[in-house]
Amino acid sequence: QVQLVESGGGLVEPGGSLRLSCAASGTIFEIATMGWWRQAPGKQREKVAVIVTGNTTDYSDSVNGRFTISRDNAKHTAYLQMNSLKYEDTAVYYCNAVVRSYPGRDYVLYWGQGSQVTVSS
Repeated sequence: QVQLVESGGGLVEPGGSLRLSCAASGTIFEIATMGWWRQAPGKQREKVAVIVTGNTTDYSDSVNGRFTISRDNAKHTAYLQMNSLKYEDTAVYYCNAVVRSYPGRDYVLYWGQGSQVTVSS
């Protein structure tokens, strides 16, 4: 079993910055991808950014150029640096990870519990 714990959310003014962290723990042989998604009130969950093995990244158009995803493989941790935050970035941010716990086993998708980010003046 794998657990994902997010941290770093909070309240920030428009134009400000926040850094989210997502630490994976448990039985981990390999983490193929880590990603950040968000869900605003009354809206569907949407992809924000993904980073795969080899550090290839992908961003939604709405955050491209403002957010940066990175990962520390040794710590099983992903980060989301969020700059130039806007009101519309307000949401609960969820981390996920595609993990293989043992060699030759299937990959499994895990989700964190979510971290609230509120952009307000």
